[in-house]
Amino acid sequence: MTYERWTLRTENTSYTVRLSPDGPWAELDAWGPLGVEEGPSALDWSRRTHFITPADAAPAEYLPYGLRPFTGADFVAARPGEERGVWWEFDGAEEGEGALRLAFTDDVLGLRTVLCYETVPGTDVILRWTEHTGREELRLERFDSAAVNIPVTGAARLTYLTGQWSQEFQRTQLDLPRGTFGIGSLQGVPGHAYAPWLAVQDGDAEAAYGIALEWPGNWHITAEAEPGRSLRVRAGRVPHEGAVVLVPGDTLTTPRLACAFSPDGLDGLSRVWHRYERHLAGDRLRRPRKVLYNSWEATGFDVDAAGQLELAKSAADIGAELFVVDDGWFTGRADDTAGLGDWYPDPTAFPQGFGQFVEDIRGLGLDFGLWVEPEAVSPASRLYAEHPDWVYRIDGRPTRLVRNQLLLDLGRTDVQDFVIGTLDRLLTAYAVSYLKWDMNRPPTERGRPGAGPADRLDLDAEHVAGYLRVLDHLRTAHPDVTVEGCAGGGGRIDHATLARTDVVWPSDNTAPLDRLSVQFGFLHAHAPHVMSSWVTDAPGIFDPRPRSLAFRFVNAMCGVLGVGADLRAWTPEQRAEATTWIARYKEVRDVVHHGEARLLGTPQDSTCGVQYDAGGRTVVAALSTGRLDGAPLLPGRPDRLRLRGLDPAARYRDTATGTSYGGAHLLHHGLPFAWSADHDADLVVLIRA
Repeated sequence: MTYERWTLRTENTSYTVRLSPDGPWAELDAWGPLGVEEGPSALDWSRRTHFITPADAAPAEYLPYGLRPFTGADFVAARPGEERGVWWEFDGAEEGEGALRLAFTDDVLGLRTVLCYETVPGTDVILRWTEHTGREELRLERFDSAAVNIPVTGAARLTYLTGQWSQEFQRTQLDLPRGTFGIGSLQGVPGHAYAPWLAVQDGDAEAAYGIALEWPGNWHITAEAEPGRSLRVRAGRVPHEGAVVLVPGDTLTTPRLACAFSPDGLDGLSRVWHRYERHLAGDRLRRPRKVLYNSWEATGFDVDAAGQLELAKSAADIGAELFVVDDGWFTGRADDTAGLGDWYPDPTAFPQGFGQFVEDIRGLGLDFGLWVEPEAVSPASRLYAEHPDWVYRIDGRPTRLVRNQLLLDLGRTDVQDFVIGTLDRLLTAYAVSYLKWDMNRPPTERGRPGAGPADRLDLDAEHVAGYLRVLDHLRTAHPDVTVEGCAGGGGRIDHATLARTDVVWPSDNTAPLDRLSVQFGFLHAHAPHVMSSWVTDAPGIFDPRPRSLAFRFVNAMCGVLGVGADLRAWTPEQRAEATTWIARYKEVRDVVHHGEARLLGTPQDSTCGVQYDAGGRTVVAALSTGRLDGAPLLPGRPDRLRLRGLDPAARYRDTATGTSYGGAHLLHHGLPFAWSADHDADLVVLIRA
């Protein structure tokens, strides 16, 4: 018997779905390189197993509780006060260019669910989400975006990104032969502990599958190694209230889940994600990410016009293109106990007026940027005195201070309007071309008194919608302003944020070897052109071994270069070295931001780096992570980094030394590096002859 079958194709991959012969659901038939669908499905489960239902054994794309009762449902719904369960029937398919919609209906519940698929032009990413529409009121306890099935022959190897504040994006791996694995966040943001990203491989097999959830709120990713040698991954948002009420006639649309495949392992998968994020940037990708100087680590809250101008002159002298004043510029902000919410420049700190100060900065040839934390409010602020109802709170319960501040309920339209009005005022009154949006605390007492029954609210989704509304307004009303996303470091980095910002701040930790580990994990999931990275004087927290100024620069040049050190304390020699590195960065940043990136080794190796290729140029950022006592790795022999993706028959010339290499030599033996106590990093530019 023949069953309906649909295939979505990207540049290099195909994804085939079919209707199941055993029930009213869709199943994954094949996913991998183009042509993988031509043959018997690797997910075929025609040899039945006993004691579980066919739906439990099937590689189903999406199943409700009712059809799949034992191994976990992707969707759980019920009428208020009635038994949970959906028993739907297939209701037709719609195909378009690179798109597919499969509809299922339950006439008893009055529910229509559509499984949505869409390819992304120029990438190997397929987006998946679901749309749920009710004819009568329904209570949705679970509504994942999608389920992803991956065939494995043994234990599935999972790669994910873990951490904490100041130690985000640590690449972590485990093998899952059987059982359930889960990550997520209930902090109202993706969080520092886990990124909403997962990669899966069939044990040691090279091919890699990946997913990433586009949602800057509460979320989960769950992977279960199921009977029949299959891994099933579910991902979606998690409502704060535990369930969402679907009002008659309304449609609940889940966050998009990006699904990717590469035959070239985790490194190849990273390039799929990089290309997708370049697609998300749109026309803004061609806007150069300028070298910034941020004054936070030099001055902290001690901000005044004279001190900032002194730093700005030093920054301009070494080649910075943008000066950003961080926390401490506004009224009442002598420390972190006051000021948030009252977004007016401190007249004492800027006696000639803030507008004159901005023009003085611009007169040095620098663009001007400003730090804000729009969702936060200090209890001692004028804003809180006027609008105490604007913060998250629960009647009769104490409010908890985190970092001496409260959090505004950005799900409220009046709060959104206040934030939009504040940012419009700042960006219109002053020549601000860069805005750093920070968020330094999660929501704690998450309630909205007076808004009706708490179990009928959806505070997490409303906050996300408000956050995205403000960012969308910035993109439309101030298209020339560069926006940086930050949440106490890397606490809110996902594709919804990346589609609306220009760069993000992966971590507050700028120590050299600590930062190397953060960036190594970050680049598995995210592109170099969004990775803001500073050169500072910060000592190591987790890895205290000292590294040179060159190491700090080369490491920061792997993304979007910035400087945050106190330049007033630098020697003339350090400033001269910084000037040289910044000039070199400007020569290669188009390759770094637009080229194909390859991760060379890991921070655990004695030498690691990143290779970037574009337009006949290869840029290699090489870093020594081993001992720097002058002893080479082997007596008389330099360490080497094997490059990848080059033409073995071509020749490549080092622009600094003039040395010529055969492509086969660079692929087989690699670039040589003779590290020493005085030389622990290098930036090599190769031109294809």
